Amino acid sequence: MLTWWCFGSKHSKKDALICDGAVRSGKTLCMSISFVLWAFWAFNGHSFAICGKTVTSLKRNIIVPLCQQLTELGFTCNIKTASNYMDVSADGRSNRFYFFGGKDESSAALIQGMTLSGAMLDEVALMPRSFVEQCLARCSVKGSKFWFNCNPGNPHHWFYNEWIKRVDEKNALYLHFTMEDNPSLSPDIVDRYRSLYSGTFYERFVLGKWVAAEGLVYPQFDRDRHLCPPPKSCDKYYISCDYGTVNPSSFGLWGRHEGVWYRIREYYYSSKRSGEQKTDEEYYAALEGLADSLNITAVICDPSAASFMTCIRRHGRFKVIPADNNVTDGIRKVASALKEDKIKIVYACNDSLREFSLYRWDESAGCDRPIKENDHAMDDIRYFVSTVVDKDADDCFAVAVRR
Repeated sequence: MLTWWCFGSKHSKKDALICDGAVRSGKTLCMSISFVLWAFWAFNGHSFAICGKTVTSLKRNIIVPLCQQLTELGFTCNIKTASNYMDVSADGRSNRFYFFGGKDESSAALIQGMTLSGAMLDEVALMPRSFVEQCLARCSVKGSKFWFNCNPGNPHHWFYNEWIKRVDEKNALYLHFTMEDNPSLSPDIVDRYRSLYSGTFYERFVLGKWVAAEGLVYPQFDRDRHLCPPPKSCDKYYISCDYGTVNPSSFGLWGRHEGVWYRIREYYYSSKRSGEQKTDEEYYAALEGLADSLNITAVICDPSAASFMTCIRRHGRFKVIPADNNVTDGIRKVASALKEDKIKIVYACNDSLREFSLYRWDESAGCDRPIKENDHAMDDIRYFVSTVVDKDADDCFAVAVRR
């Protein structure tokens, strides 16, 4: 990856580099360093793009460590935070690197009209095709090259079919990475990452395979392991809500005991089953009943349920937080929480138990998409894990070590 563009390399005439594979394999940092070195070898006074899912994550995960490495190599980096670019200089040469986030279809408009000499797209499989193709269209300078990296996804993904399966046609170099390619990871750390994932996510993030999601969404759910009696006491409580009018509504009461979150009890109502729809006020009364006299930190609510959130706020008892609703990422977080025993389900939560055994991937879809059946308790659990458990840092600490 570091030398493919160098004079004398058999790959130097390639137009693009594609790197995929396991998480924590070192491909992002290695690629970003190589991208800047190539830019200075090939150009002076030109503009380039470094793209991530969002500009915020790009700065945190790539730009900060990249600048540290470049400074040690003798480069000077001048980051313009408000304008989202950095000027890098060394030995009388200077180039500008713009930062872009490709989070949705509207992102393509941000890059229109630019002229670039090269682009690096980190986690390209998470970006919409319109943004990627607009970015590549901007690279019109002679000698420009494309740099891609990602973790594998569904084998029907457009990037896999358009680029990885057509590397020769695209005149691209394809490199596949595993965790063992990262010399900074100890065997114990590699084993830890292997233990975090199971099923489809293990095959993608650990083995680095482009595989389709199939079967149960949560095959790691084990009744003997994840079902339990209610805890004797809890130090914090939340309620998660998936709200429906025609579709069922599912509310879950969660309590934290010794660092583990327990789904203590739940409310589940299907208007189709009962033949009668409920109003926002009636659902709020059910929410009050579920909370009882407990001190609820917040209600995590389906972000599309605007009227119900307004109803909750109007009563003034509960703080309302719109849930993080990224489905695929949320499912991965729930799977990890089950794998790490961060969440438990109390025996009385019958609707959750029923849905865990029925919630399946839609194998006819061309992307990772669960079947929209038996998914309402699954949705409110996903909201809770993505919004609270994944961000629960009460028991975390950070240290800095000089290497």
